[in-house]
Amino acid sequence: MNSKIAKEEKTLATILHLSVFSKFIIPFGNFIFPLILWLTKKEKPFIDDHGRKAINFQISLFLYTILVLAIGISIILFQAIRLGGDVPFIIGPEQFYIDEIGQAISIVITIIVFAIILSALFFLEIIAVISASIRASNGENYSFPLCINFIGKDLDNHHNNHQQSKNEQFNNPQNQTL
Repeated sequence: MNSKIAKEEKTLATILHLSVFSKFIIPFGNFIFPLILWLTKKEKPFIDDHGRKAINFQISLFLYTILVLAIGISIILFQAIRLGGDVPFIIGPEQFYIDEIGQAISIVITIIVFAIILSALFFLEIIAVISASIRASNGENYSFPLCINFIGKDLDNHHNNHQQSKNEQFNNPQNQTL
């Protein structure tokens, strides 16, 4: 496959994948720059494939992060409310006071577990993006792990071809029956 793909396409696909790291400098740069690069050369199949996959992966990671944060905050709030019934629980600008740490251990464990999950998502993103960049520079395809396919292939061409074949079949006198 790499012999058919032009060096320009390989380079652009590699840059497309690496552009997601712009989120560390510009908010939502991980969506903006790959989207711009993908849309400029979308007509090339190699760029189209890598662009869709990169954007789908970023959307998937964003949703996973929001889901993990929502679940984590909900569990921590539930534990804090449950804990606050019997124990003095004060949160202020300079203090966080719980009478006995043994009663708050569930909150600490929950924070640690969700921090590990978020860290795993972060490292998964870094490793997957670097792997995809290497594969793109070699002219190979890459499938991201845990990726939800939000942006699929254009179905217009497939639909038109399918519809055209039905019309051809209908207009063909050999296939018509009385």
